[in-house]
Amino acid sequence: MSISPPAGGSSLSDPGWRPEEPSARPKLWTIIILVVVVALAGATGYLFTQLKATRGDLAAASQKIQAHEEQIAKLEGSVTRTYQQAEQNISALRGEVTSTRGQVQATTGSLKKELLSQSQQTQEVAERLSAEQKAAAARVGTEIEQIRTAASGTESKVGALSGDVSGVRTELGSTREELKRTIAELKSVRGDLGVQSGLIATNGSELNALKRLGERNYFEFDLKKTKTPQRVGSVSMKLKSTDTKRNRYTVELIADDRLTEKRDRTVNEPVQFYVAKAKIPYEIVVNTIDRDRIVGYMATPKDQGR
Repeated sequence: MSISPPAGGSSLSDPGWRPEEPSARPKLWTIIILVVVVALAGATGYLFTQLKATRGDLAAASQKIQAHEEQIAKLEGSVTRTYQQAEQNISALRGEVTSTRGQVQATTGSLKKELLSQSQQTQEVAERLSAEQKAAAARVGTEIEQIRTAASGTESKVGALSGDVSGVRTELGSTREELKRTIAELKSVRGDLGVQSGLIATNGSELNALKRLGERNYFEFDLKKTKTPQRVGSVSMKLKSTDTKRNRYTVELIADDRLTEKRDRTVNEPVQFYVAKAKIPYEIVVNTIDRDRIVGYMATPKDQGR
């Protein structure tokens, strides 16, 4: 607020000049203006502080809103994936249900056809059995009549058969007696090893009697002079030579991979030799001696340990 010099050319250095006294009204306005300015400044500071706090709250709220939006986006994605998976599962289940339904329908149709076929077969079997029973009853009736007719003829035949049985019994008795006589006529002599032999057969009927007696095993042979041995039972035999004038022969025996030669043996002589595990010897008896040929049999024990 400036102080103007007095009019009329007076200056400040003039001792008679005095400044004018300000009036009271301008001072009041000045105070009012200052108060208003201070109030505005305080209000502005307060508003600035509130605005700053509000901005901070808005930033925090914005971050929270953004975080919530991210969570909502994640939830929406999860819900979408779950919904899609559920749709896929529902689609797969629908396909399985459709397939199962088709299979059930096909199986049901097949079972119906099978049951119908079995029912028809059962009916056919029942009809066939009924027809067979009727035919069987007719056959049985016919056979019964035939049996009755044959029974009367059988009664007459029984008497004849009784006579035949008596004849057979008589024949068996005579055969047994003949066998006993044949066996009684057989002899047991010492063999070439000095061991008492079994009963010696000199012909086919006596050999059959020994076989029926069953005390030993008997193997018949018809041995010719060859380059290779001939198998007789468990033994190999090779005829070396024959002498028909003196009824003598020479033979090689191969048993247990061991060769034994029997020289100048005579007809019906028990030629003896041992094999492994046998306590009594095997015996060869030649009943016929021809040119380069002998005929006879080999007797072996039933039990090799005997």
